Amino acid sequence: MRLMFVCIEEARELGRQRASGTCPHCRGKVVAIDIESKWKFCCIPISYVHKRKYFCTLCSRRLVLYDQY
Repeated sequence: MRLMFVCIEEARELGRQRASGTCPHCRGKVVAIDIESKWKFCCIPISYVHKRKYFCTLCSRRLVLYDQY
């Protein structure tokens, strides 16, 4: 017997703002986008996750922030 679970992720943009620094690939401006993700299991919300993602405005690449200690 196989069971199949249906999980749906819904994401929406909360806001965007200019971030400091430049893109290392094309030297374009960087924008920070706040995203809220909602996971649902059969129409029942399971979890809410807030993330901040960084993108270049010229080349549209997703940028990853690495912390150096």
